[in-house]
Amino acid sequence: MQKIIRRALTAAVAVTALTAPLTLSGAASAAGPSAASGPSAASGPSAAAVVPAAAPDRKGVALELPRPTGPLAVGRDTLHLVDRTRKDPWVPTADRELMLSLYYPARPRTGAPAPYMTVPEAGALLAKWPGAGGLVTAEQAAATRTYAREGARPQPGRHPLVVLSPGFTVPRTTLTALAEDLASRGYVVAAVDHAYESDGTSFPGGRLLNCLACEQVGPSKQYGRVSDGRAEDVSFVLDQLTGPEAVWRHSRIVDPRRIGMAGHSIGGASAASTMAGDRRVDAGINMDGTFFTPVPERGLDGRPFMMLGGDPALWPPGTEEPSWGTAWSRLDGWKRWLTVKGTGHFAFTDTPYLGQQLGIDDPDSPLSGTRSVQITRAYVAAFFDQHLKGIPQRLLTGPSAADPEVVFHSP
Repeated sequence: MQKIIRRALTAAVAVTALTAPLTLSGAASAAGPSAASGPSAASGPSAAAVVPAAAPDRKGVALELPRPTGPLAVGRDTLHLVDRTRKDPWVPTADRELMLSLYYPARPRTGAPAPYMTVPEAGALLAKWPGAGGLVTAEQAAATRTYAREGARPQPGRHPLVVLSPGFTVPRTTLTALAEDLASRGYVVAAVDHAYESDGTSFPGGRLLNCLACEQVGPSKQYGRVSDGRAEDVSFVLDQLTGPEAVWRHSRIVDPRRIGMAGHSIGGASAASTMAGDRRVDAGINMDGTFFTPVPERGLDGRPFMMLGGDPALWPPGTEEPSWGTAWSRLDGWKRWLTVKGTGHFAFTDTPYLGQQLGIDDPDSPLSGTRSVQITRAYVAAFFDQHLKGIPQRLLTGPSAADPEVVFHSP
């Protein structure tokens, strides 16, 4: 939904990442040569947003996410967790809190349509996108059509679990299209919001928690505190979903022997941090995130890991990112390093797909929103199908004529 302007280190974490200007036009096509490198990067922010000459008519705005590609209906529950054994790293007087959206294979025609996000969350998100705020109201953004249904009855059986962690400053809802797709393919998905690490997440009691972590981490650049803290968060989530006293009402459908994790930006880096400390996570994906906490020299005990990054050809000169090369050399199991031509940092989220519907062009990520979602869903699902379900995937063996944007690297 926005033209995102950032450098590699700030891309994963910057408080100002969503304040850059919007450019209005149709969605652009894929572009740019490939190169082997890490997370997407770009130069500093431009001066002013480009907005429509006349105020748009917002009465007919009806945003929607792409339909899931799997054969199963999707259910969704929302879960509030409090870790009373650990204080919040950003507010030491408070216990650590998390919000989860749990997506799962559901019985068709049960439950009620699930909203995209709360109105306060949508308002906070649009406040970071001034141009988008001129095109859609918070109520309209919150009402974006999803394909999950709240309170739906689950499909029988036990299903692999995938944990999703979002980028710094952005909420878990930005990974909804991916979460719904995985659930439609037979996964339980736990999308996590980490308290005080987004610019507006709704918590019980009418609270909208803002990014206090941004104020503390930004000046010191100790971003490893974020990925290390999220690793502890995810271990607690696994305790609550798969332990002997599981708190989710549908925990019986989770297979604790098959667990994966993926994330965007620092959420992706957190997948490696989590695997380094928790053997329960069998496979991980980093989508365009700097490894602020390095992969251990010993590796990840032979467990599979995939790095899925934006197009280095879109980076400005002097913004090379070395952490992916170091991580690659230390990964000691099955591994892939993929980049996607024409994609910027937020291409692996819902952002470009929704922006496409509003006529917003991101010159830092010219691949269309439709194609960005298709590639992200296909390669993430293929990875987990192979490593959690044991189904070999030709898509992961090398370049595909059907996906010319995807570049395989073997440094």
